[in-house]
Amino acid sequence: MSLKIDATLLGSDISQVKARSIRAEAQGYDGVWVGETDHDPFLMSLLAAEATTRPTVGTEIAIAFARTPMTLAYTGHDLACYSQGRFVLGLGSQIKAHVVRRFNMPWSEPAKRMREFILATRAIWQAWDNEETLNFRGDFYQHTLMTPFFSPPRHEFGPPPIYAGGVGAVMTEAVGEVADGYFFHPFTTEAFFNGVTLPALTRGRATAGGDLSSLVISGPAFVAAGRTEEELARAIAGTKKQIAFYASTPSYKAVLELSGYGELQVELNRFAKAGDWDAMGDAIDDDLLRAISAVGTPAECGAQLKKRWGAVAERISLYFNYETDEYLGLEVADAARG
Repeated sequence: MSLKIDATLLGSDISQVKARSIRAEAQGYDGVWVGETDHDPFLMSLLAAEATTRPTVGTEIAIAFARTPMTLAYTGHDLACYSQGRFVLGLGSQIKAHVVRRFNMPWSEPAKRMREFILATRAIWQAWDNEETLNFRGDFYQHTLMTPFFSPPRHEFGPPPIYAGGVGAVMTEAVGEVADGYFFHPFTTEAFFNGVTLPALTRGRATAGGDLSSLVISGPAFVAAGRTEEELARAIAGTKKQIAFYASTPSYKAVLELSGYGELQVELNRFAKAGDWDAMGDAIDDDLLRAISAVGTPAECGAQLKKRWGAVAERISLYFNYETDEYLGLEVADAARG
């Protein structure tokens, strides 16, 4: 089976979601993902589903802890029906500062909370679909009231699959246990994925009595591609800046440490607090760039992505952090599939 290549609408003006989704479907992308940055991801998903008929449509990611299992149960149920079974409810935890200070929601034990969040959401769907009494009692979420007036009718497509993202081993193991799919983070290396991520997913799946064959692995992959030296230099500069942004976050220090760059996180965090974004990008050397991102011509990048992800992931999306034309992405996608 060839690697599925998806389009991502990160950074899209919401008024352009339909047009970009139509174009992505026409260009042969297998899925259309939206993120939660400066627009509501579920409104964007609705627009993408309305504009297309074939691709998977989903959130990569929506912030789980900004909501409750009940609110997302309704949203997921409706989008699964409206998309005719093409919607994927993709979740992530975000970091404590954003959950507490931006969304004003509680934060504690994120891996345990995510595990319970997914189980609670499924319990709500089961109560609706099977007309059962809702009685979910967990450490973080309790859902014990549901009446027929508030229960949506069952539809033929059923609940959507739930994917969730994680970086650290504890969160990744929890996702492996209870989710239908796992989003790897773009800020990862082959050493970290093979040495930390896959073992954690395997442990989680074993706890649930299964193995990785029943888990969809997906995620965004950094691509620094150019047809000319000038294009490639611009792509490398943009990609290094985004890598540095992630690397400055303490939560991702473990990825750097495994490749011998642990001290770099402290330096980048200092630059970030000072707002010195250009210096941050310059601090990423070429070895670290190539450990995290595909780099080269479109054909070279496609071959690197296929080699790295073809045996372990079902699908990937291409992560460009610089201005480029859409045809470059198509060239990379074609090479990765081939």
